[in-house]
Amino acid sequence: MTVTLFVPCLMDAVYPAAAMGMVTLLERLGHRIDFPEELACCGQPPFNAGHWAEAREMARPVLKRLAGAEVVVIGSGSCGAMLKVFYRELFAGEPEEAMAAEVAGKVWEFSSFLVDRLGVTDVGARFARRVTFHDGCHGLRELRIKSAPRVLLGNVRDLELVEMSEAVETCCGFGGTFATKHAAVSTAMGEVKCAAAVASGAEVVVSNDASCLMHLRGLLVRQGVPLQTLHLAEVLVQS
Repeated sequence: MTVTLFVPCLMDAVYPAAAMGMVTLLERLGHRIDFPEELACCGQPPFNAGHWAEAREMARPVLKRLAGAEVVVIGSGSCGAMLKVFYRELFAGEPEEAMAAEVAGKVWEFSSFLVDRLGVTDVGARFARRVTFHDGCHGLRELRIKSAPRVLLGNVRDLELVEMSEAVETCCGFGGTFATKHAAVSTAMGEVKCAAAVASGAEVVVSNDASCLMHLRGLLVRQGVPLQTLHLAEVLVQS
């Protein structure tokens, strides 16, 4: 099929290797990639801040471009939830209401697309490291994705998957604008998650949400902890 890949702005700026990894994996599976370079932000920052009129202005070009897609894949639980869940709310009662519902039905987070849509659980990867997985809040609670990334990691050769004690109970503390408005609380939450990752004995923290990885990476570097952070796609593309 033709997969329209939506690359969130933060992934484009900070984790481009994750986006390129998704392209590589999907092409290996025989799919064609449509990458709309003109799209950048889904509109989540103003939406979360309560500026819905501004959020709609940012979201309208995204909606129009994705409306004709066969399927939309996004490597972010946070932005995936915006497209799949919150666009319906954002455009309720607006002229684009039906279009928002149509696009929402086509959107898949990357790991869920592989496992739940394509039925692919083993991509032939090899990664000889001890790994722990961080569940982003939007991916876990809004998209209800928990098992798909773990199934994929479980089939990576030589990879040892260990769970954190705070695997699903604790947010990393990023929350987009939350991290800037409530920096002290955000940092305290992130430190709890970092401590859990270190206690697991893992060498690498993996997530399917780049924004969480950016936040955790910043905290780990400031603490001087040599714990690597990688997007799921960066691991699955290893061979």
